[in-house]
Amino acid sequence: MTAAFLDLPAAASSSTVLACGAWLKNAACLLHRHHVQWSPVHGDLGDPANCVALEQSVDALLLQIDGQVDAVAHDLHPDFFSSQLAVRIADQLGVPAIGVQHHHAHIGAVAAEFGVQEPVIGLALDGVGLGTDGVAWGGELLWSHGAQWRRLGHLQTLALPGGDAAAREPWRMAASVLHGMGRDEEIVARYGDKVGKPAAQTVQAMLARGLNCPPATGAGRWFDAAAGALGICMKQAFEAEAAIALEKLAAAWLAEHDEPDGTCDYAIDEDGVLDLRPLFARLFALGEGDAADVARGAALFHTTLASALAEWTEQAARRYEVRAIAFGGGCFFNRVLTSRLGADLDRRGLHVFLPQKVSCGDAGLALGQAWVAAHQLQATETSKTGANACA
Repeated sequence: MTAAFLDLPAAASSSTVLACGAWLKNAACLLHRHHVQWSPVHGDLGDPANCVALEQSVDALLLQIDGQVDAVAHDLHPDFFSSQLAVRIADQLGVPAIGVQHHHAHIGAVAAEFGVQEPVIGLALDGVGLGTDGVAWGGELLWSHGAQWRRLGHLQTLALPGGDAAAREPWRMAASVLHGMGRDEEIVARYGDKVGKPAAQTVQAMLARGLNCPPATGAGRWFDAAAGALGICMKQAFEAEAAIALEKLAAAWLAEHDEPDGTCDYAIDEDGVLDLRPLFARLFALGEGDAADVARGAALFHTTLASALAEWTEQAARRYEVRAIAFGGGCFFNRVLTSRLGADLDRRGLHVFLPQKVSCGDAGLALGQAWVAAHQLQATETSKTGANACA
């Protein structure tokens, strides 16, 4: 849980930064040197009441310091109420509004919690966050050092048939993987009886024609696809229902069995794209079996994903001569994945930082926004000082 007050082991700068968070599980925070003051967690900003609560929280945070902030940080997404609020407040106070990419902020929150001042390789795994290219990111491998960062790789892009509907209906993501494997003809056969033949036919046609199928790299969508491929969940009644069910089955299977074979069913290309489609050839087959096969498939998904992420991360760490690894994003609530991945990276001689006092999900995102913005202000001030010294 996010604490109301938190003292960090190191300060990003002497600046005071207000950060307004993102959209889901929104919370704001105020960062000054090494001290963090949090607002309550407001929930999703699709609810107008939560938007009002965020405004009230921001006003309360500003009141404590008489509105004396050096910048207001926010997510890159221009349509988020939190982003619009940040820009408005910054304009009123006459200070910069600093946009911070969603996944950079997740890794920044980890660096802030542990006071990491060295470069890190960040694994940011969640459902969605706007990327700098306008695409929905969420399975990201980053190099990050304060305000500086670069994208080193991402999970294989998947089409989202129906946009947001794909995040609510895991069978659509399984259909997207079938499409990506060149097996479109199986979509209606596999899902027509489960969701209705017209719906399955429509999704198959959408994928074939690329209609209303925005691209995304989100790790959460790969969890949904696995649940859909195994027949565990067709439609979600609540957020992350499919991923939670998948993890529960995996944990139970792994508690009673040795490691499932086939954990090399993935590919990493020269551009740093991690592709899990080789694994899904086996998941779709297991999904046609009995309950034991389905549980084994859930375990296979987790162990393969952990192995793939470990190799992916180690390659980047060696290339950039970095030993510090930061885990950020809501997928790290998954204990099966997190424990296995962390142990694997530890065996490879890498030092893993996993959030402890700050949420790894969006409830902790504001701290990362503030941390990155404070480093950016520090870099700007240092640049000005150097320029004046040379004048």
